[in-house]
Amino acid sequence: MPRALRQKTAYFASTLLLSLAHYSGSASAVSTTQAIEDALNFYHYGNNGAVKFDLNYRWENVDQAAGTPHTANANTARLRIGLLSPQWHALQGYAEYEGNLAMQEDFNSTRNGNTGYSTVADPEKSELNQLWISYTGVPDTIIKGGRQRIKLDDDRFIGNVGWRQMETTFDSVLITHNNQQLFGLVINAGYIGNIQTITATTENINAPILNINYKIGDYGNVIGYGYWLDYTEKENYEKSSQTYGIRATCCQKDSISLSENFGLLYTAEWSYQSDYGHGATGYQVDRYNLMGGFTAYNFTLQGAMEQLNGNGVNKTFDTPLGTNHAFQGWADLFLTTPKDGIRDVFGTVSAAYMQGTLNLTAVYHDFTDDTGSVHYGQEIDAQVTKKFGKHYTLLAKYGYYAADQFGTDTQKIWLQGNVSF
Repeated sequence: MPRALRQKTAYFASTLLLSLAHYSGSASAVSTTQAIEDALNFYHYGNNGAVKFDLNYRWENVDQAAGTPHTANANTARLRIGLLSPQWHALQGYAEYEGNLAMQEDFNSTRNGNTGYSTVADPEKSELNQLWISYTGVPDTIIKGGRQRIKLDDDRFIGNVGWRQMETTFDSVLITHNNQQLFGLVINAGYIGNIQTITATTENINAPILNINYKIGDYGNVIGYGYWLDYTEKENYEKSSQTYGIRATCCQKDSISLSENFGLLYTAEWSYQSDYGHGATGYQVDRYNLMGGFTAYNFTLQGAMEQLNGNGVNKTFDTPLGTNHAFQGWADLFLTTPKDGIRDVFGTVSAAYMQGTLNLTAVYHDFTDDTGSVHYGQEIDAQVTKKFGKHYTLLAKYGYYAADQFGTDTQKIWLQGNVSF
């Protein structure tokens, strides 16, 4: 597609999404939205059958310091459309297509060869994103097999990298047992055989996973986990690892209530990682994750520290299956751990307005090596999201990394609109 046409298409897509969001507040929009919901959910054929639809338009700008790649501008529109079958004898299936259109090629997608530009890892590709069958005939248990989305805890170790246009999905079997009679005991046990990555490539792996989550009344959850990742292709051998950890946190939705308008938040987590499987380099490293915070009316304040240790090349604490964009700064300088590890000390303030439909977040990070003696840099991040009903969302997001002794100054700006049914 010629660049001028791509730019016009990008403008049209953004205008359409903005118009939809504006239109969604009117009475006629509510009626139209309900008609769309009714058309996509075919309850009269069975239980829970539906057509799923998700359109996400994004403009991403990446500007790095002089002497580094050219400034990237990515106008992309990603479509997911899926078919969820009705339940039949406790069986249900789902198939989903995912395609991303790059309406401007002034960026390095990692697949388009434009290495002279900064990276925006959203290639113009299409794929079978999900194809799974589930069985719920065992009490309190879901057994799901096939290509599927998996998200555990805060996505640090197993996640779908949902921020990118093309998400990560897994060819896997996952058994989820949810026993509310045992105070909300949730066990996730599974096996991953292949990874469909955010750049529409496939990585082969043998990976048993186990996550046990136990609710401790109104005071949060205690979680124990083990992930055994054995990459079976030579170029990925050194990504293999085994990880064990324990996590205590509160809370997934609400804080620990102190009064009607005040509450507490906390996370305390320790993880241990070592070599495993095809990994040729022996190592042993730890990870520490601590957070304390409180809520007051519509505000939330948090102070935190996450440290991933490192003892040299291929001897670092890594999370190759995690949603790493959500951690250690949105500018993505630390998607992989530096050889000397990383300590991220950060503070977050967020606020919700208009019955929770308007959300503002600001984060400040200070990065060093795992000893605190080498200063990597600092970062500020900010985000505004506005929801219009259940189906329409607008987002503006900003990240700026100021380099000291690691990386280069990096600024990223995002504008995004989403329609999801």
